[in-house]
Amino acid sequence: MKPINSELTNKYMNRLSMKIWLLLAIAIGLNACSSTAPTVKPDKPMTYQTITQPRTPPPSRNFYRPPTTYSGVFQKPGELHPAVEFWRKTYTMWRRSEVAIHDDRYLDVVYEVMPIPGYVDETLTGEQKEMVKLRRNFWKAQLAALESKLRYNMPLNANDRQIIAKLESSGKPLNSVLIGATERVRSQRGTRERFMRGLEISRNYEQKFRKIFRDAGLPEDLAYLPHVESSFQPSARSSAGAIGMWQFTKGAAKTFMPGGRVDLCLDPVASAVGAANYLSYAYRKLGDWPTAITSYNHGIGGMKRAQNQVGRDFVSIVENYDSPLFGFASRNYYAQFLAAREIASNSMQYSLR
Repeated sequence: MKPINSELTNKYMNRLSMKIWLLLAIAIGLNACSSTAPTVKPDKPMTYQTITQPRTPPPSRNFYRPPTTYSGVFQKPGELHPAVEFWRKTYTMWRRSEVAIHDDRYLDVVYEVMPIPGYVDETLTGEQKEMVKLRRNFWKAQLAALESKLRYNMPLNANDRQIIAKLESSGKPLNSVLIGATERVRSQRGTRERFMRGLEISRNYEQKFRKIFRDAGLPEDLAYLPHVESSFQPSARSSAGAIGMWQFTKGAAKTFMPGGRVDLCLDPVASAVGAANYLSYAYRKLGDWPTAITSYNHGIGGMKRAQNQVGRDFVSIVENYDSPLFGFASRNYYAQFLAAREIASNSMQYSLR
């Protein structure tokens, strides 16, 4: 007959063994339920907050609203600082052979800056575009795997924690940034060389343009807008049919160009007069410069609908206006203008002269 303490010990060990096997079975089952989570060896098991929200809510705001400053006479809401900084990097740091893979809503979340090997021209080759696409897909897979791990409280590795640090750099709660992040992965090619060339060309026009806006009673710094539109390329043409340095469409030219002459779209000075006419009218209709300048991309009617749907607060429009036509370019147009204005007016600071 065995001692009583020995029997208790054996029973305890049997129960412990059963619990361990049960936990292993559950872990295997959870891995099998997720088709996106890769099998990794964690360096240290950690538990993070479980994500239970739907996948497609609009981006949430911080409770703290950063203060509004001014870039010249133009409002610079605190919430737009990350976007302005993103475009400063695009214009002054990242070359055309570099592509930033980033979140298209939270522009301070940059996953990597990808160098494109070999010679890189103004336009990427098909092979180079495919390389960028594959890298975007890589980050989409990484984010999907991370979301799955957090959803099921699975262990994370060092790479996972690095991604979390990038997401949390936005200052938003991790859940609100990670949910839907796979659909927001975007690539932005650097334009340093193009912007520098635009600065060189702009010297021939800057004083003429500034006088046109000054005589129209408008802020002279609107003369920097072609940096966003065309990089001061006089013969620029867009896929939407916009023409010239100021990118007028035929319809807009008939309304705002001197004499309604469409053939003046390729004349930089005449187009500057047309831009002054347009922006003066847009400001009267919309009531503030952030919205009026954004209308140069999205249209006066479009921005009026945004105000009717969301209200007159420009940050609310950028964050919450829901329209299939109000995409990445429209949301970021004003931030691009602020970045271009700050760089062009202080080009020596950015080593661009």
